[in-house]
Amino acid sequence: MKEVVKIFKALSDSNRLRILKMLEVRFLCVCEITDILQLAPSTVSKHLAILREAGLIVDNKDGKWVNYALSQDADPEHPHEIVSLVQSWLASDESVIADMKAVSTVDRNQLCSTQMR
Repeated sequence: MKEVVKIFKALSDSNRLRILKMLEVRFLCVCEITDILQLAPSTVSKHLAILREAGLIVDNKDGKWVNYALSQDADPEHPHEIVSLVQSWLASDESVIADMKAVSTVDRNQLCSTQMR
């Protein structure tokens, strides 16, 4: 029961839903998500930690970046089914549509070097 509650709490925030929708397009780093959502990096990191703790996303270190992606774990105890459902939700939401377009133009090489200075 605790794991299910954790998943639904993670889904109860619009910014976390927006992050999940963006990760449908491709994996992203904190800098890219921060730029698209226009939130503080610490806020984005907190949202990502909640999503990761719920098992909805995974992270992978790649050089100087930590890439975040949707969880692809097929374990029946895992929230993979919820991730699949979220992919069919919010297709007509204006902010989600704008976010998904922004994902294709955001450039981590430019953003991360600027934010790390």
